[in-house]
Amino acid sequence: MLRFTLTVLMTAFIALSLYAQRSVTGVVTDGNEPLVGATVLVKGHSEGAITDIDGKFTVRVPEGATELEISYTGFASQTVNIDGLSNVEVVLAEGLLVDEVVVIGYGSRKRSELVGSSVQVGSEQLSQIPVTSVDQVLQGKVAGLTISATSGTPGSAQDIRIRGISSITAGNSPLFVIDGVPFTNPTYQGGAVSSLNALSSINANDIESITVLKDASATAVYGARGSNGVIVITTKSGRSGKTTLNLSTSYGFSNDAIEGPVMLTGAQREELFYESIYNSFGAAQGFTSVADAKAYYEANPNVFGTDYVDWNAAGRPEGNWADVITNKNAPQSEVTLSATGGDANQNFYASLGYYNAEATVIGSDFERISGSLRYSRSISENFRFDSKNTVAASTQDGLLEGSAYFASPRAAKYFGTPLAQPYNADGSINIVDILNLTNIRNPLWMAENDIHLNKLARFITNNSLSWNTPIPNLGFTTRVGIDFSTNDYKQYWNRLHGDGVNIGGYAYVENNKTMNYVIQNSLDYSFNFNRSHNFDLKVLQEYQKNNSTQIWADGEGFSTDGLTNLASASTPTGAYSGFTDWAIASYTAMLNYDFNTKYILSATYRREGSSRFHPDYRWGNFWSAGAAWNMEKEAFMAGVDFIDNLKLRVSYGRTGNNAIGINQYQALFSFSGAYGGDATISPSTVGNRLLSWEVADNFETGIDFGLFKNRINGVFSYFRRETKENLFNVPLSRTTGFSSQTQNIAKMENTGLELELSVDIIRSKDLNLTIGGNVGTVNNKVLELPLDGNGEEINITSSSTRVETGHIVNEYYIKRWAGVDPDNGSNLWYLNGVDGATTSNFNEAEQGYFGKSDLPTLTAGINLHVDFKGFFFDAYGYYAGGHMVFENWTRYTNGTDRWSLDFFNGINSLMRRWQNPGDVTDVAKVTYTAEPWRIHSRYLNEGDFFRLKNVTFGYTFPSSLTKQIKVDDVRIFVRGVNLYTWVKDDRMQFDPEVALARSGSRGLETPPVKTVMFGLNLKF
Repeated sequence: MLRFTLTVLMTAFIALSLYAQRSVTGVVTDGNEPLVGATVLVKGHSEGAITDIDGKFTVRVPEGATELEISYTGFASQTVNIDGLSNVEVVLAEGLLVDEVVVIGYGSRKRSELVGSSVQVGSEQLSQIPVTSVDQVLQGKVAGLTISATSGTPGSAQDIRIRGISSITAGNSPLFVIDGVPFTNPTYQGGAVSSLNALSSINANDIESITVLKDASATAVYGARGSNGVIVITTKSGRSGKTTLNLSTSYGFSNDAIEGPVMLTGAQREELFYESIYNSFGAAQGFTSVADAKAYYEANPNVFGTDYVDWNAAGRPEGNWADVITNKNAPQSEVTLSATGGDANQNFYASLGYYNAEATVIGSDFERISGSLRYSRSISENFRFDSKNTVAASTQDGLLEGSAYFASPRAAKYFGTPLAQPYNADGSINIVDILNLTNIRNPLWMAENDIHLNKLARFITNNSLSWNTPIPNLGFTTRVGIDFSTNDYKQYWNRLHGDGVNIGGYAYVENNKTMNYVIQNSLDYSFNFNRSHNFDLKVLQEYQKNNSTQIWADGEGFSTDGLTNLASASTPTGAYSGFTDWAIASYTAMLNYDFNTKYILSATYRREGSSRFHPDYRWGNFWSAGAAWNMEKEAFMAGVDFIDNLKLRVSYGRTGNNAIGINQYQALFSFSGAYGGDATISPSTVGNRLLSWEVADNFETGIDFGLFKNRINGVFSYFRRETKENLFNVPLSRTTGFSSQTQNIAKMENTGLELELSVDIIRSKDLNLTIGGNVGTVNNKVLELPLDGNGEEINITSSSTRVETGHIVNEYYIKRWAGVDPDNGSNLWYLNGVDGATTSNFNEAEQGYFGKSDLPTLTAGINLHVDFKGFFFDAYGYYAGGHMVFENWTRYTNGTDRWSLDFFNGINSLMRRWQNPGDVTDVAKVTYTAEPWRIHSRYLNEGDFFRLKNVTFGYTFPSSLTKQIKVDDVRIFVRGVNLYTWVKDDRMQFDPEVALARSGSRGLETPPVKTVMFGLNLKF
């Protein structure tokens, strides 16, 4: 109803007389040369312009406006009085831009006017790293932000956490906002196969900035979705003036950032194998040496098999699985061509991009074709139409990740026995003998004959109409954003080798269609008293609707090779179709006040309803209030010359979370079963009609400062977030027929400190040197959990973690390893799970807490920039620590028994095993046994690591040279990504970063890649 009313009002207002506007033209220079791309804004209004190639601009000025704000990166911003003027000339002084315009909730504000915590990353930084997904570039650039890859396979999803986790069992991912409109960020597939991140459909070259919003004053405007933080993506807009073309191209090569553990050779494995027989049977059989054990092995082929006899007879060939599955120097390339231009009434930005990257393992790559078009036009003096459109087609040729079905290339690298050969003597791929020696499949064959194809087509359009109403300083904007994506996935297992053999081949197809649309209507009103008291008021109504459909089918039995579609399957085995939808409606009011930009007040109120909850509990209230004091503007600071900026700020507010499955409040039945050929009905969801919002109360205080002519700039913050009425999956008695019920019943908190610092060590015309960085801490504690019928706390305990009040969420809770007994080579564990008495009987030991979880408690980034007469050098690194990582596949790769020496293959650190009484080592004696899974701290490692994320060296040719060849700008560069990785714990041999996205378990996933790129940028 409100949308209809606003639409009618807007239509009626169009017919009213339009009040007068005027145009102001000007030029922006540094005193000598024009500044291209400087931002010109009408103070207190939304009108603005960008300077053209000659530094010129034309901007429309609403009635009553008297000042322009001009800013440019690397120069101090300036406010210019235009009262009575139609043309101005502006000269900007060199210096750090400390009062940049920051894109925040449903708008933008100058940094000096902010009361909350936000970090903005500009297009220059975004373009420094070749990535498939734009969220990857934020790692190390924002204090308190943790990003880790689920896999290094191109296009895979990222795990993102802002200031830790806010929910125990509900969602913890931040909200993504693109050009002012909230959008969803689904992940397609995943688990056993490669995941495809929806953000991989966005070309980083089309992005103007990414802003990370962290505290309540910045995120409460997004209500229920702001509890986990907000990431605001702003795409590039057109720039008025001469049409310019920009060509950006790069080409390079990638390899694994970390090689991973070295596996046993055939000779080492054989040595340990005979020793295991000696340790297990030597006493009973009277062996006096390992040679006796070898003879015993050869004499009992029915007990031990003949693998090593056959291998020796064949000449002891070493099967190098790590080598054959690796795609060395995997190529990566990107090309983006863009154009922008316009005049005083209209402008445009258009781009076309292509990106391709092969994985560092065989059989996988990623390809994206993207296009973008933005058009903005002043329909009249008071109406402006703006349209941003992005379309992309992405194709990920994925693979089985980790150990999936023993058919992953990584599984072959780590599990594959060196006794088995990848190729036969005639050069063909070995798919027969390999199965006689191990459970793994030959990935060479799978790469050629299996299919894991993931395709995503995505179209995003954002259209708005803005109107300067007849009421001075009152603007109305209506906006419609649509995000439509279609995902097609195809899987095929061949019929000759692998998991499709016993069923004659297997095929699976799936299609997902998602439509997300957002409608916004807003009124913006600004006014002031005596030019000192400035007020900005926004009232916004928003409606978001999301619906998705899924259909899949599978079949088996293929008569011949090369037929991979379901039409050729002899036996259909399953089919499904489904539909889900949800909606959010909200009403928001925002008020900002400042007194001469000295005292700042900000308040937000949002009432929001979600279809995920019962109508009686659907609506929630979310709000924030904040204040800031720019102390440097006080009279008593006039004599303090070394302080240029000193702002104190504080904020408090409430945000929410509704990231649970749909219809959880309803008691549901399933109609998908069958009995005796007839359809059945069975209970599927217990329901909870009292279910409502999870809420988080956020407090933050901080100080922003700039010293010595802004050569030193920093931000320091303290925050506390308490999550109440946590959306918690409470375990139920199995007698109920359900495993759990979602309730609002738990409570926890996160506290931390954050510091961001930048120092201009040298600032001159020809030479500039800047060093900076950030550091953030997060301390988590569970405050309250539900109780069972006996009044006992309900804990969530997994094989390695536990959730309990007074502890970290998912704190490691396992048996504590006490080393290897030097007398007999047996593993020891602490009886009480902490210290003191030990036992060699694993079952006698108790579990204990370790004070850490898989989520880093300390993250940091450091960056360096140097430029000298056209040459430039940039580098930055990322650190994460204070957490622990569990090695997930120790039974197969670290086991001192048949799992590593017979069934699969062990890591070469097993050569440090105990051999004789008195040996001091961390590897127990090898035995001819097959021990069960034993989860203990021997394989729990400190997770601290540092990674040099980016190093770029390049040269920008002088304009005196480029003008002669009729090119505006030429830049060449060489860039290295993930060139160096330091790991604190020497025992951690797998990549530490992937583990953060796998619930703390490191394993066989494709690690992040190390890349060297060569690039060229041309502007015409």
